[in-house]
Amino acid sequence: MIGIAFTVMCLIFGTTFLAIKVGVEAGLPPFLSAGIRFFAAGAILFIAMRLTGKVRWSLLWRKEMVWIGAGTTFGTFSALYWAEQYVSSGIGAILSATGPMMIVIMQSMLLRQKTSRITVIGCMISFLGVALVVLPGLAVQISGLWLAGCLIILLGELCYSGGALYSKRVMDVFRETNPIVLNAVQMIHGGWMLLVLSAITEPWSSGEWQYLPAMGSLFYLILFGSMIAHTLFYWLMERTNPLFPTTWLYISPPIAVGLGAFLYGEHVSWWMLAGVLLIVIGLMCMNNGIIRLVSRRKLRTAP
Repeated sequence: MIGIAFTVMCLIFGTTFLAIKVGVEAGLPPFLSAGIRFFAAGAILFIAMRLTGKVRWSLLWRKEMVWIGAGTTFGTFSALYWAEQYVSSGIGAILSATGPMMIVIMQSMLLRQKTSRITVIGCMISFLGVALVVLPGLAVQISGLWLAGCLIILLGELCYSGGALYSKRVMDVFRETNPIVLNAVQMIHGGWMLLVLSAITEPWSSGEWQYLPAMGSLFYLILFGSMIAHTLFYWLMERTNPLFPTTWLYISPPIAVGLGAFLYGEHVSWWMLAGVLLIVIGLMCMNNGIIRLVSRRKLRTAP
C-alpha cells in the first residue's frame, strides 16, 4: 500500500508543474492561484471531516498548525512562485531537489539523528540524476534577479524541509488525529497567508483571465494536487519518515520531461535517460530501509 500511495503521489506532483504553468499563462496571478488552491482544498477537507465528527474546530487555532502551514505551504510555494519569474523551470527543478538533502543535514545537525552512509550516497546520486535530466534543456542568463531567485528557492526548500521534520513531530503528539485533518488545517493556514501576500503584491482584476484554462488549472490543483497528493504525503510521513515522501522532488523532473515529450514532442536524450536511471538507483539507496520494511510486511501477510 505504501508503494502504491507513493507512486500515485509522485505522478500527481509531477503533473502539478504543468497545471501551475497553464493557470499562470491563463492570467491567474501566481500568489492568488496558490492561495485559492490551498485554502479551498484545506477548507473542503476540514469541513468534510468536521461533518463526520472526526475533528474539532479548536484544532484550527493550534499554533503547531500555523507553523506547519507557514513552512510547508506558505514559505515553499511563495518562494517558488516568485522565483520562477526570473529562474528557468530547469534551474527551479534542480534547486528544489535539494529538499531531501536538507532534511538529511537537518536531521544530523539539529536533531542529532544518525544518517546512514547509503542514505547520503543515495541523495547525491539522485541529485546528479536530476541534473542530467534537466541540464540538456537548460538556458541560464545570470543576473541579480536570477541569483536572488536561486537563493529564494533554496530558502523555500529550507522551509519545506523544516516543515516536514516539524510535521512528523506534531504527528507524534497528535497521534489520535487523522493525518487528513492535519493536512487540511496546515493548508488552510498556508492558503490564507498566500492570499494576504497576493492582496498586498498582485492585482486581482479578472479582465484578462482565460476562464476555461484558469478554472481547469485551479480545479486540478485543488482536487488532485492538494486534496489527494498532499494527503498522501502526510499519510506516508505518518507511516515512514520525513525523508521518504519528500523524495518525490527527485521524481518530478523526469515526469515533467516525459509529459513534454508526450504532449509537445520534445526531444529526450540519452543523458536524460541516464539521469532517470540514476534517480531510481539513488531512491532505492535512500529508501532501502523503507523497502525492507514493506517487504517484511508483505511476507507477514502472505498466506
